Amino acid sequence: MATTTVVDKDGKSIAADDATVPSDRHFRDAWSLSGSTITEDVTASKVLFKDKIREVRTSLLEALDVDYMKALEAGNSSAQTTAKNKKQALRDAPAAAAIEVASDITELKAAWNTSILGSSPY
Repeated sequence: MATTTVVDKDGKSIAADDATVPSDRHFRDAWSLSGSTITEDVTASKVLFKDKIREVRTSLLEALDVDYMKALEAGNSSAQTTAKNKKQALRDAPAAAAIEVASDITELKAAWNTSILGSSPY
């Protein structure tokens, strides 16, 4: 009978039946094993969080590129500025202060800016 193992971010593993595992698996790639307890490494989780922002913003930036080009063709400077500002907000999203100051996973998840990025994947 095969034993299911849990592997942490550093490659350390433990039998799943012997481990205390976080119920939230969103940041599984940031798990850290200490004895038989798996915890979430907040610093590593922040990297994963920022990567998720970059993933989500890709399609949003593409849509804004289209909006900008349409506004450019129409000579609508107001719409151009709006698209430009939204694109800049998306570029700045991974550097948000709320991400940097998050001290735990709950605060990190709350740092998802729905007004810029849409619905939270968390």
